[in-house]
Amino acid sequence: MGLLTQGRPLSWAETKKYVQYTREHGVEQFINLYKKLKDRRNDCLKWGDEVEFIMVRFDHEKKKVQLVLKAHKLLPILMEPENQNCDNCTSLWRPEYTDYMIEGTPGKPYGYLPAHFNMVEANMRLRRKQAQELLDKDEYVLSTSNFPRNGCPDCTWPTYKSTLDTSVSNSLCFPDQVIFPDHPRFKTLTQNIRSRRDAKIALNVPIFIDTNTPRPFIEDFSIYGDDYGAYGTAALKDHIYLDAMGLGMGCCCLQVTFQAQSIDEARFLYDQLTPLTPIMLAMSASSPIWRRYLAEIDCRWNVLCAMSDDRTAEERGFEPLKNDRFRIPKSRYSSVDCYISPESAKYNDIEIVQDMNVFNKLIENGIDHLLAQHIAHLFIRDTVILFEENLHLDDTKDTDHFENINSTNWQSMRFKPPPVNSNIGWRVEFRPTELQMTDFENAAFVTFIVLLTRAIMTYNLNLLIPISNVDENMQVAQQRDAFRHQKFHFRKSLSTKQTPNTPCMNSVQKNIFQEDNPENRCEHRLMTINEIINGSNEFVGLLNIVQEYLTNIEVDADTRCTINQYLNLISQRAAGTLMTNASWMRHFVANHPSYKHDSVVTDEIAYDLLWKMKKIANDEDHCPEVLPKMSSKTTLDVSAAIQKANNELEVKRSLIQQNQSLKN
Repeated sequence: MGLLTQGRPLSWAETKKYVQYTREHGVEQFINLYKKLKDRRNDCLKWGDEVEFIMVRFDHEKKKVQLVLKAHKLLPILMEPENQNCDNCTSLWRPEYTDYMIEGTPGKPYGYLPAHFNMVEANMRLRRKQAQELLDKDEYVLSTSNFPRNGCPDCTWPTYKSTLDTSVSNSLCFPDQVIFPDHPRFKTLTQNIRSRRDAKIALNVPIFIDTNTPRPFIEDFSIYGDDYGAYGTAALKDHIYLDAMGLGMGCCCLQVTFQAQSIDEARFLYDQLTPLTPIMLAMSASSPIWRRYLAEIDCRWNVLCAMSDDRTAEERGFEPLKNDRFRIPKSRYSSVDCYISPESAKYNDIEIVQDMNVFNKLIENGIDHLLAQHIAHLFIRDTVILFEENLHLDDTKDTDHFENINSTNWQSMRFKPPPVNSNIGWRVEFRPTELQMTDFENAAFVTFIVLLTRAIMTYNLNLLIPISNVDENMQVAQQRDAFRHQKFHFRKSLSTKQTPNTPCMNSVQKNIFQEDNPENRCEHRLMTINEIINGSNEFVGLLNIVQEYLTNIEVDADTRCTINQYLNLISQRAAGTLMTNASWMRHFVANHPSYKHDSVVTDEIAYDLLWKMKKIANDEDHCPEVLPKMSSKTTLDVSAAIQKANNELEVKRSLIQQNQSLKN
């Protein structure tokens, strides 16, 4: 979720007058912030997750499930504890793009102690429970990336019909009433992106061709009324037509944010996690159904990119540059385009479009080439949402103009400077992971990602591959059953000259810095997800590195038990012995008694699918195809383990001080 500024939002016609002004002041704000905080050191590890839930309503008599539009009613209640006493909250809540979504995070960030890993799932369960208690009969909180029939007639409760000529989306199938109504950001963002683009948002997703799917497959848009006209002609044969920002931004995801000890560590983590983004995307795939049709994709990523694409025809390369400044290869929602640490420069092998005026200004103010390039690349974008009250700011005290552009570059990783006048440090956000149907799965992905960052830092590993290969992996990751059937570019050896000689690393790793060895001249190769996660005779496997890291730190028994179950899920998912959510959904649909093998997910099938998911998520049913047998020892109260760890830490500090005194 981006910056939620209050005030009167400006239309695109009004905003356009200020895009250069806000760009210049946004750069100035970043320079001031950088100079003030570039030497900030020794922030402790803090991290947290963001879960975007959806709310649905089951009509058991009609066998129909609909999205419930009441986030605007629930959020004031959910946010009340924070408003009353923000220091004593178990969870924090924020609005999202649609009125059927709510975003929940832990009340306080987790820290460096291993015991915190045992709190993640319990806190996710608590958030689910808090929201569930506010819903009416037959209404439920679910965690899944995409509602299977979003965009179909009558897919929401209450039900609305799209009005093409007057709606901000100008959508055939997505009414404005679905957009969150209580903050002007969301509708204005929708209107301004479409106005700036000067064209309708549109994407054609390849349909999954089943045995009875009509060939060619041609959608019947008359179900939306008599005025669909030219909008229907934009659809391609054998494709599913999507035409609204909300069909992308209305998807849910699982994000993790880390506080680093310094700006250098944050930049290092940003780069090292970037090659992992497509791997986690493929393993977490959960979006195989779009507007009631089975698709040839399993993930939401490219849909989000297309539905948030504000580039003009000139910027997309369809017309010669005349009024616009750049040809821009990607949407502002996209995968990362460049690494940002100086030591990563050689892996930036694609041309970076950047605003050279911004770049030169940053260089003149002492910012190094790689970070200046990153910011100058972000600032090729225009501001698309401005509030009248926030136009004229003090650049020495405010960063709203910078954050306005930074937070609307929705990339697979985000580099996040500290907020002004806060005790928060330099951060990075890991953004690609799809939401899973259970808290256990979501906690497992979060735990694995966080543990991997600790292992990377501890062992001084290097996961970098050319950024062009990361782009290629992102496309491969979204293909149907990619986790089982596709291969991904990945680094052959993760060791560096600073990597310690551990049994795990020495077992299979080759030293890439031995340049006289011809086998080491190509630093990466194609691997399966199973090889990348579980290892092989030629590659150590990320899971083995995490396990070795765990053997070298103090972990209480309950936490280790929980972590082991999470890592077991990751291992089996990577090996293909457990399905992704997307694969399981396909299997469920294919075996439903009313499915006609025509690629259509009917109301009844969607009802049964989501009811099954609701039961699995609430421990009322089990799903052995997706989940191992679970009995994690997650708890909200880990005070004893944390107190023990703190006591041991104090003893170590005391011994260090005593030794230092003896030396002196």
